[in-house]
Amino acid sequence: MCELLGVSSDRKIELNHLLKTFYGHSQEHPNGWGLAFLDDGNISIEREPVKASDSYYLRSRLTGELRSSRLMAHIRRATIGEICYENTHPFITKDISGRSWVLMHNGTIFEAQDLARYQCIQKGTTDSERVLLYLTDKVNSIIRAKGEAAEEDRLEAVDELVKHLSKHNKLNLLIYDGDNFYVHKNEEGTLFRYDHNGIVILSTRRLTGEGWEEIPKNRLIVYRDGRQIFEGEEHENTYIHNEENMKALYLGYSGL
Repeated sequence: MCELLGVSSDRKIELNHLLKTFYGHSQEHPNGWGLAFLDDGNISIEREPVKASDSYYLRSRLTGELRSSRLMAHIRRATIGEICYENTHPFITKDISGRSWVLMHNGTIFEAQDLARYQCIQKGTTDSERVLLYLTDKVNSIIRAKGEAAEEDRLEAVDELVKHLSKHNKLNLLIYDGDNFYVHKNEEGTLFRYDHNGIVILSTRRLTGEGWEEIPKNRLIVYRDGRQIFEGEEHENTYIHNEENMKALYLGYSGL
């Protein structure tokens, strides 16, 4: 699958060591890397469809000091979608109010008819990008009905999405809406957090140092500036890896 890394902090922190450790896992995830800085209302996304350890550009970036209070990073091991720039995480789009949404996904969508209609409009071919387009459509519907999507509306929209799309699917997600970090996982042992002194680090694996704990599964958790502001109700859609499902999915996409 893939690995995810997210940072939400109440201040800018140095991130070089954390990123070097994270991208050091690219031998197992060779199909692309991505990096998003999300500070001060600006979103800067850098990505390449190459192994992180082979990227001259990324090595150059990591030699200079990198500081941020909000960050997302991804390394890809492709399951659905070819290896190309358009399929490299993170993905970004805007709702009709102009708010940017950024999404990274670790998982696979086996069943989700609601996503099928986005195949003809998405830039790439991943199920992950379709999840983001589906989410922004839900937000756009709220804006059309109410004139805006207030924070509580956005929280409810993402909470409903993870409960719905997690049925029969692996849905480990990090989402950023310009203010808040949304976190969801529905498989045991696949997402962890370090939460200390106004700094929250979210990662597929425990990274540097002590103090890591597993994120509770099957519920949406939301952070803002290093502080948890929301926890959704627990659902029952635990994902259990099934080799037969994966084989059927690969055969379906290969046309065999």
